[in-house]
Order: sequence, then C-alpha cells, then structure tokens
Amino acid sequence: MKKLKSVFLILLLASTLSAMTRLEDVHTFTLENGMKFFVLEDHSIPNANMYIFWKVGSRNEVPGITGLSHFFEHMMFNGANKYGPKEFDRVMEANGGANNAYTTENNTVYTDFFPSDAVKVIFDLEADRIGHLAFEDSMIESERGVVLSERSMYLNNSNWFKLNEQVLAVAFMAHPYRWEVIGYESDIRNWTKTDLQNYFKTYYAPNNGIVVMVGDIKVEQIKKLAKQYFEPIPSHEPPRPVHTTEPEQQGEKRLYVHKDVSSPNILIAYHAPETRYKDYYAVELLSSILSAGKSSRLYTALIDENQLAVSVETYYPLAFDPTLFYVYAICNKDVPEDTLEKAIYEEIEKIKRDGVTENELQKVKNRKLVDFYHDMEQIDGKANMIGTYELYFGDYELLFNAPDEYQKVTVADIKEAAEKYLKKSNRTVGILKKAEEE
Repeated sequence: MKKLKSVFLILLLASTLSAMTRLEDVHTFTLENGMKFFVLEDHSIPNANMYIFWKVGSRNEVPGITGLSHFFEHMMFNGANKYGPKEFDRVMEANGGANNAYTTENNTVYTDFFPSDAVKVIFDLEADRIGHLAFEDSMIESERGVVLSERSMYLNNSNWFKLNEQVLAVAFMAHPYRWEVIGYESDIRNWTKTDLQNYFKTYYAPNNGIVVMVGDIKVEQIKKLAKQYFEPIPSHEPPRPVHTTEPEQQGEKRLYVHKDVSSPNILIAYHAPETRYKDYYAVELLSSILSAGKSSRLYTALIDENQLAVSVETYYPLAFDPTLFYVYAICNKDVPEDTLEKAIYEEIEKIKRDGVTENELQKVKNRKLVDFYHDMEQIDGKANMIGTYELYFGDYELLFNAPDEYQKVTVADIKEAAEKYLKKSNRTVGILKKAEEE
C-alpha cells in the first residue's frame, strides 16, 4: 500500500509540473554583448521577477583580495550614474518592488520582485548600476566598515562560522574554497579602489552574467527592454577560469578551536563531488537519509533514542568544483565530544555495511520531489531553479529531468556513495570547545 501511495504521489506531482511549466515554455536569447536571458511567462499573478546570476564568488578570488565578491553585494546598492546612494531601494519600493542579494563560493545573485507594470523601471535601475557603478571613496570606506563589523559579528556569535572557517582552511590545501565567502580581515582592510574597479570590470561584465525573468511579462517585451537598457553595456574579456584542483586527501585531519561554549560542537567535512558529477543525486539523497526530519538516521540515533546531541544536520552544497559534505552536531549537556563523534560514525558505518531500505529511500525521494514541485509552483522558485540548473548543472534543460534523476537512484547507489565518500581518510574533523576541557 505504501508503495502504491508513493507512486500515486509521484504521478500526481509530475502531472502538476506538466500543467505548470514545460521546457518549451522557457525562452532564451543572447544580447550582442553576451548577456544571456531566460524568460518564462506566468500570468497567474500580476507580478514578475528578475534574477541576475553573476558567475563570480569567493572561488574567483586570490589571497590579498578575498571577500571582494561579497563586498560587491553591498556596493551594488550604493549609487551609480543616474540613481545615487540608497536610491536603488527607494525607487524600487516606490514602485511596489523589493529586492535581495546573496553571495556564495560560486556566484553572486541579485533578485528583484515587482509588479509587472514596473518592469521598465527595474531595467533602468539594473542597467544603471551594472553600467555605471560609483566608486566613491567615502562609500567604499563606509561599506568596508560594515563588512568588517559583519565578519566580527559572525566570529563572535556563530559557532558554526567560527568552526567552519577553521575546518575549510584545513580541509582544502590548494583550492580557493578554503576561505569563507566574507574573506580575511587583513584583506578586507587593504583592498584598494583599483582592486575593486578591476574586479567589477571583469566579473560584472554582461557576458559573465545570466538573467532569468519569470512572471506577468511578455517575451518580446523583455527582448525589447533588454536591447534598450542592457545591450549598450560593453562586454569584457572573459575572466581566467579557476583551474586549481584540490589534491586527494591522504588521511584524516583533525583540529580544535577554542571558544567559551556550553557544549562542544563537532563539524565533520568529507570531500565530495561537484554538482555536475554523476553521483550528485545519490549524495544529496544520502544527506537526507542521514538528517532530514525526525525519522532520519542521525536524529533518531543521536537525539531521539540516546540524547547524545541537541542538534545534528548534514549539508551538501551546490558547487562548481569538488566540495565538502558536512555533518554538524552539538553535544547534549555533559556528553563528551568523542562519544558523540563515535555515534555519528556508527550510523554512517551501518549504511556502508547494510545499506538502506527501499521504503527509507522512497521516503526521502518523496520529500525531495514535494520540495521540487513546490518551488516550481512559484515564480520566484522557477526563476531560481532555471538559473541554478543553467549554472551548476550546465544546462537549464536538465531542470526538467530532475524528478527522473531522483527516481533513478537505487539503494545500491546510496550504499556506494557512503562507501566512496564517507570514509576516514577523506574527512576533516573540527571540534569547538572550551580550552580548559582538553
């Protein structure tokens, strides 16, 4: 009966997606300056969005200028030629819109949400800051101070950040994933205006970005506006590709970080494949089996049954290059970190030895599919998914194969992924604890 229910759910969700969005509904065109557009008409509500994905993140930085990608997330709201400091937000809000932005190791994304009748204003705002961003000394120094304060806040208030920064530096010996997105304090203090201008010219060139627009818009309307506002912005020579390959890890690495915490924190990082690699969906589902929900392996064993941890989670980020698979746990009161660490490995070894059940795998598949189709019901989710698949998977068309890719994963694939990646020689273990507890 459970299997029949799962099949029915999948068929229902698949038919829902088919009714909502088809591959042929997504229209693409490329401007003469190399900027690529993806447009999906959705007239369900009188709103639209513009997602601009810039192919620049902390992996594009080098020692001396770390943190610049994140810094531009601040600078892009601080004035250009037509719209002065803070005017971007004011004009957008006056037209009923809102915006956001985020920076990762791999890219920087700017999101605009607005009533569809404000689309021309949005093009004007974005073209102004892409083509004519201001580099005023006073604004640079003001935002430099903001970023330094932000970094200090993370270090003081986030146990995850403090521990992860140290784990990254040990887990990676060569690849630029080894520093946090926010960068090093000494680099933040010493960027020059020339550093900023060169970085912006290289990575915010129209041929280094893609634009995704979804909502109550027309394809021909967007083509016309794109040619009017974005096409005059000149392209730039493509940036040099990131070619550094992280050497294979030769054995377990361990480190301790001291902080006055009530209970030890454990962060275990295994080297794992990039998003385009064939094992991606198996590793993603393995992560869910370990920690998604109260019936997951780690929650059941560490929290529900034995009260060894107050929280536990796994995290497998999207990545252009080989990345890390994280297990993060916080010890319950009076539980030694080695006891909790050992219990984590025991659950991983069970999967490597005995595998998982069909029902267990189908349950996490259903959860992933529900999340997938939920995202594809909303204009924001559609825009984000189209851009994500174009950049991380190499082709937006693969978005429409994702449900099948999840379904293809077998219990044997899960076991193989655990055996292949979650092994001692492939991990870096970080412990955050009080200094006197060693």
